[in-house]
Amino acid sequence: MDSRISARALSVALGGWRGSGPAYEALADGIRLLCLDNRLAPSTALPAERELASALHLSRTTVAAAYRSLRDSGHIESLRGSGSVTLPLRRNDPGRLDLGDAAIDLQQASPAAWPGLPAVIAEATQDAPALVARIGYDVVGDAGLRAAIAHHYARRGMPTSPDQILVTTGAQSAIHLIASVLLGRADRVMLETPTYPHAADAFRRVGARLIGVPVDSETGWDLERAAQSFGRALPTLAYLMPDFHNPTGRTMTSDEVSAFVSAAQAAGTLLVLDETTAQLDIDRPVGPAAFPDDDLIIRVASLGKTVWGGLRVGWIRAAPDIVRRLASGRPVHDLGTPEIEQAIARRLVPRLDEIAHQRGELLRAGRDSLVAALRRTLPEWDVPDVFGGVSLWVGLGEPLSTPLVMNARARGLALSAGSRFAVDGGHDRRLRVPFTAPPSTLERAVDVLRAAWDDVRGGRTSPAREDFARVV
Repeated sequence: MDSRISARALSVALGGWRGSGPAYEALADGIRLLCLDNRLAPSTALPAERELASALHLSRTTVAAAYRSLRDSGHIESLRGSGSVTLPLRRNDPGRLDLGDAAIDLQQASPAAWPGLPAVIAEATQDAPALVARIGYDVVGDAGLRAAIAHHYARRGMPTSPDQILVTTGAQSAIHLIASVLLGRADRVMLETPTYPHAADAFRRVGARLIGVPVDSETGWDLERAAQSFGRALPTLAYLMPDFHNPTGRTMTSDEVSAFVSAAQAAGTLLVLDETTAQLDIDRPVGPAAFPDDDLIIRVASLGKTVWGGLRVGWIRAAPDIVRRLASGRPVHDLGTPEIEQAIARRLVPRLDEIAHQRGELLRAGRDSLVAALRRTLPEWDVPDVFGGVSLWVGLGEPLSTPLVMNARARGLALSAGSRFAVDGGHDRRLRVPFTAPPSTLERAVDVLRAAWDDVRGGRTSPAREDFARVV
């Protein structure tokens, strides 16, 4: 047996599992969703029925019925003396999505590759003899790429030297490195809620204690809560997405920036700014969030959203002493970013402004199509106005995000429930809907959501059998 999850941890992970149908089936669907999202790995021991019933304030009979439903669908098995254990997903599992030509995957909020990328790759590979002559192990990054990234920041009004740059294998790798090197067990980390879930996972993995500060599509960051958290908890680190926040799409105002900077300076807190979506501007009426150039600020960025998710190149911009600390701790994780990918990135970074402008036009088409389709087809939902980024943080009006996602999955549409983006549970009335797919695909997705919404409002967790002939 590989791992065990406590009743409390499972309760938090489940978030808003309660639907309008039978409680036992809603609970079973919530656990199925955790398995499908790989948040419950195979061979994970589930809590005993009595413990989970107590944590969720349910009867033991309800939990027993949920576990029975999970056994019937092949998601868990019960072993004498070991309790209930999750199983590897089967390929014929009706809740598992094999993404064929007809399926829609809106879990990964990343646009298709920038059209000019193949030509840049072809150009970079012409330097293969020179590349393979290098040793290939470099925990700091190619000097030419670091200089290009430094110049990129200088063009944004932040004079930067190459020794302030560390190249990583994507932004996620950068966040994991920051967490493992700069944090200790039980250190406090402030982050927004909702937030980028893989960042929260990285901080939890090193044993950090997470403190959530609410952010909303319409009202922005809760500055009163932030001030209280900085003053009382004195967090070691705060992780923020100030530009086109994922998932809300909100950008910090100058007052919000000033409030976070002042509070962080007073508390001695490192501010980690995730800028992976910062250049995905469509038509925002004001400028970007303008944080000062301060030694307490660490910036993380990558080419994943602007160029292509398959190009695993990211970077950290920080004070030179922090870069040296991170480089010293990196060999525990990896021995450097691949040379060929750095060679490609070296040609792309000087063109990021041009690429970002083209991406904005692509995202505009997706956003406008999705907003129009949602407001036309699901007028009861709250669809916000966003000016960039990759997604809409849609209000459902009812805490049905998890059963809605499960029903949509059975119809061939993959989405992430609102609770996936929560720090300490909640957001069950929200659904993240990316607009990075083509408009025609997004319109099909909205049709699926309409049918799935009608199902869950009617107490059905799965599509009616006759609907399977019409799934996308």
